[in-house]
Amino acid sequence: MATKKLILPSSRDIPFNKLVLSQSNVRRIKSGLSIDELAEDIARRGLLQGLNVRPVVDEGGKETGMFEVPAGGRRFRALEALVKAKRLNKTAPVPCIVRDADSDILAEDDSLAENTQRAALHPLDQFRAFQTLREKGQSEEEIAAAFFVSVNIVKQRLRLAAVSPKLLDLYEQDEITLDQVMAFTINPDHDRQEQVWQALESSWSKEPYQIRRMLTETTVRASDKRAVFVGLDAYEEAGGTILRDLFQSDDGGWLQDAALLDRLVAEKLKTAAEEIAEEGWKWVRLDVTMPYDAAYGLRRIDGEPVDLTKDEQAQIDSLETEYAKLEADYAEAEELPEEVDERLGEIETALEAFAARPVIYDAQEIARAGVFVSIAGNGALVVERGYVRPEDEVTDEPDGDDAGNAAGTDTAHRGTTISVGGETPEDEEDDGIKPLPDRLVSELTAHRTLALRDAVAENPHVAMTALLHKLVGDAFGTYAASAGCLEASVRHVHFSAQAEDLADSSSSKAIEARHEAWQADIPADDQARWDWIDALDHASRSALLAHCVSFGINALHEKVDRYGAGLSQAGLERRLGQANRIAGAVKLDMIDAGWKPTVDNYLGRVTKARIVEAVREGVGEQTAQLIDHLKKGDMAKEAERLLADSDWLPEPLRSGEIDDPAAEADNDEGEALPEFLADDEDASAEDGEAEPEAMVAAE
Repeated sequence: MATKKLILPSSRDIPFNKLVLSQSNVRRIKSGLSIDELAEDIARRGLLQGLNVRPVVDEGGKETGMFEVPAGGRRFRALEALVKAKRLNKTAPVPCIVRDADSDILAEDDSLAENTQRAALHPLDQFRAFQTLREKGQSEEEIAAAFFVSVNIVKQRLRLAAVSPKLLDLYEQDEITLDQVMAFTINPDHDRQEQVWQALESSWSKEPYQIRRMLTETTVRASDKRAVFVGLDAYEEAGGTILRDLFQSDDGGWLQDAALLDRLVAEKLKTAAEEIAEEGWKWVRLDVTMPYDAAYGLRRIDGEPVDLTKDEQAQIDSLETEYAKLEADYAEAEELPEEVDERLGEIETALEAFAARPVIYDAQEIARAGVFVSIAGNGALVVERGYVRPEDEVTDEPDGDDAGNAAGTDTAHRGTTISVGGETPEDEEDDGIKPLPDRLVSELTAHRTLALRDAVAENPHVAMTALLHKLVGDAFGTYAASAGCLEASVRHVHFSAQAEDLADSSSSKAIEARHEAWQADIPADDQARWDWIDALDHASRSALLAHCVSFGINALHEKVDRYGAGLSQAGLERRLGQANRIAGAVKLDMIDAGWKPTVDNYLGRVTKARIVEAVREGVGEQTAQLIDHLKKGDMAKEAERLLADSDWLPEPLRSGEIDDPAAEADNDEGEALPEFLADDEDASAEDGEAEPEAMVAAE
């Protein structure tokens, strides 16, 4: 028996005014339907798909000449909008597929089938279609206008289409996700994209953030102070490439050529130094980050700010008056209006600019003094003029062996020595839970010492207790005068080893601000200073005492000299024990003090086992297992991200961790300190560092 052949419904053009929307159309919810956009698209390219219609019959079953539209209602409404806007004639012929009025197929059936049986376009097909349109000459703006999307969406689709074909094939086969493809768009290098995937495909964890991190691991963030200092435009003009993430906030992107950036930073710093050298200074020291206490032991010369002109003084008076008025007008407001808050910020900036006007120094002082030049955390150039080294106080003769110069390249500029500081490379460590390197412990305890100083300065009661405790010990001979936590002479303890971020820590900034505030009030003359102190009220005297006492705080862990020439084991134990006691009294919390574990200050300086241990303690065993297969560099970066919001601290920064170790030990062998402080000759040798001379305030 022959198979019956299908007969398709006929199609014909029907005037629009003969069409009505059927009540059998199953699409009832109109929210989200972009009728206007579809109307514009029809106006641009015409109707791509006809309407499905049925004759309207009267009560007797006779056709009336009208046709209802059960399938294609959205297109009908778009045509209706064009007719109402007089952009389409109401009798314009509309291509239609006509179903018999007595068809066995229900109108609702046709409407439902049209909306459910169509296959959505695979995203990859859309990406490639946009790419084809671009290759055939359409601009991104034209594509965006044609498909009623933003230009940024077009850029995103084009970027996705530009990912390695091998990875797109995997996406087509559902072996990688769209989020993973988005992550690969950061770096346009197909070879690098494929290398990263090869490194991750055998891992059960292939999160997009891991892909982004691996694709940018050798780059520098655009928010890095070096990038801000140089400027992204200057970097790009020099041939540098900036990687951007079109799918997430990327904080300005990543600078791909770190070496080029460092060269541009050095050149810009050198140019600034040469301009400053023209002023006649004896030396200029440059560094990306100036170490904390770089000016320790140097005398700061005074200068006179340039006199204000009458116009400038008038501007200052006007700004201060406006500021005071705005503050008074909104004193009772719970929240300042945005425009008022913005204006107050503008006034503050303008007044700060007047306050930071140039300072005039004595020419003879300039000839013996120098300048520190560095980069602030926000990328601004920091110039600190007027520091005299002790050796320059006696003679003005040039000294080729400037003790204050940092290790690096020195260049003479018309009698000015420009010193470019160098950076100490960090050594790789073997795996295993090994004692922390002495230098790292010193850097960590330098952070703790600074935070402890700040806390003591804010607590006069503890400061007075610590001072009396030291004086009683000295007066009544309860223990040796050396190696205590507090040096009663209040000699500023210098940090021989310090992390790069120490100078930018919140403790450092708080101490500096407090010191500058007191210094501005303290008279230079000795008798006048006595009279000024004598006249202080009790609260001010207590605050000043606490500030001064805090500078004697020494919570540093330093190398013990087993032969008795330097710091003894007993002295170290006493110092750390007293430091813990004071830390407890002021309730010191290094988390509150702003310390967080980073690749630079801890994670990149310890073994893989210690990194995993840190994540296990800070976040949990399950999270630690996510990174235990990574290489050390990747592991350290990932651990920094995972620990960012935790309260984890390394042992030297925990309250009570550096407690008095057991007191019984052979004097020749030294004391068995906690594991992280235990002497490890092999680790020291691996560090490749000569032990710096222990710099203690008094021994």
